[in-house]
Amino acid sequence: MGYCTWAGMNEANQIYHDTEWGIPVHDDRHMFEHLTLECLQCGLSWDLMLKKREIFRACFENFEYDKIASYDDADVERILNTEGMIRSPRKIQAVINNARCYQKIREEFGNFCDYIWSYAGGKTILYQGHDKGPIPVSNGLSDRLSRDLKKRGFKYVGGVTIYSHLQACGIICDHDIECSCYQKIIAGYPTVKKRKDHEVY
Repeated sequence: MGYCTWAGMNEANQIYHDTEWGIPVHDDRHMFEHLTLECLQCGLSWDLMLKKREIFRACFENFEYDKIASYDDADVERILNTEGMIRSPRKIQAVINNARCYQKIREEFGNFCDYIWSYAGGKTILYQGHDKGPIPVSNGLSDRLSRDLKKRGFKYVGGVTIYSHLQACGIICDHDIECSCYQKIIAGYPTVKKRKDHEVY
């Protein structure tokens, strides 16, 4: 295995890599969970996100965006005072804001997954060269989506954050070509090969 060896750093990473990372997501609640984890991670380590994931699930009612969209100041205080929670009012408020923006996209497109997958034509993108590395931190696709999400009011959705999200939810497949997950994804889901898209390393 090549660069997917990051998964072997610890058990949590291994489980996340083997069972979740890069598997196409078509459920809006699950998609919102992925997006929220990426937003909360800004400036922090992914290891920390995995360690605190159950705390996040408890604080945000399993990432049920309709419930989160109705949160008020009392909920922000409740979350801030939860033991083990990240102490960032701005990030907590951003999650609530994003849930409300998420609802608006669902109203316009029917569901969020249809909206975000439309950027990839409904297929997992296999960028030329990504299967052998190096992997960019952002690209043209993530920057275009980032700009649209920001225009729609989302917070903590820069191009780097969105690129990570696209990897996580399977819109971009960035598993190593020798990784068993790569083979499972190309065998089990519709994919499309594309040239590199203004990569930023």
